[in-house]
Amino acid sequence: MSQKVSKVGVKREEGFLYFIDKQGDVSRAKMARGGKKGGKPQKVAKVGVKKEKGFLYFLDKQGDISKAKMVRR
Repeated sequence: MSQKVSKVGVKREEGFLYFIDKQGDVSRAKMARGGKKGGKPQKVAKVGVKKEKGFLYFLDKQGDISKAKMVRR
């Protein structure tokens, strides 16, 4: 189960991979398709989320930052 960390409301565009970077901001990179190279990451929103150890941070369907506990063995 996940919980919301920050409301951002990012609108996604097709052909981009969205992720939370090391600084806790939302970034995106062009996806590699059919022999074409991917693009360099670019910041979409500056949020500055402080990441906790043992949690996975991601952009949910509403465009907000959420976190889920990682299951490790």
